[in-house]
Amino acid sequence: MKLTSKIFNSHPKTDGDFFLGIKKILGFKPKNIEIYKKAFLHRSANKKDSEGNPMNYERLEFLGDSMLGTIISKHLYNEVPEGDEGYLTKMRSKVVSRKHLNELGKDLNLLRFVESRIPKSHFGENIHGNVFEALVGAIYLDRGYPYCEKFINDRVIEPYVDIEQLEGKVISYKSLVIEWCQKQKKSFNYNVYEDTGNDELKHFAVKLTIGDRIMAKARATSKKKAEEKASKRAYFALQNKIENQ
Repeated sequence: MKLTSKIFNSHPKTDGDFFLGIKKILGFKPKNIEIYKKAFLHRSANKKDSEGNPMNYERLEFLGDSMLGTIISKHLYNEVPEGDEGYLTKMRSKVVSRKHLNELGKDLNLLRFVESRIPKSHFGENIHGNVFEALVGAIYLDRGYPYCEKFINDRVIEPYVDIEQLEGKVISYKSLVIEWCQKQKKSFNYNVYEDTGNDELKHFAVKLTIGDRIMAKARATSKKKAEEKASKRAYFALQNKIENQ
């Protein structure tokens, strides 16, 4: 009986390593390890289930995003009884920002588990956060809400969610600058153009104009990053006006 039990509970070496790695990250034992394998399956692997449906982490990412938002919302609701809807929404956005989720995925070294046909060096930065959300979705399907809440509490809330720090954390300088311009009824324009410099990677340059004044310039490897960088420079140039509006 014991021998039979060992046979049915054993994993091939790679599966065993995966099982132990996931167990260490979770802090508890997975019941159905196959669910967690899907959380690290990139669409480039081109795998399908028995019914011909594509298998990758994206559906679990969708589920995990919802669970993460719900559990963080519950925590903020309980911790900040005086916070109104706008405040709670803004605070939740800071906790579940793409940048923060990417950091969480990196801290847990989740990329090591990803199965794909694409070299990992070719993945964008967001793969870390995407897989983290997929892992949360897998936990929910495998062990239910209580274990999902425990994981998020242990891995996200306890080490990272400090209300006072979050209140001072800026997640988008561009949003702050645009909000200020709209309140002050000032026109603004992000003039984006391709930078023809000598860098190997293509860069984009941004010129931010507020009213008739050029407030900031910046360059980066994407339009979004260049706009955010220019916005940050403009924010600090206008900080006293923005904070005292």
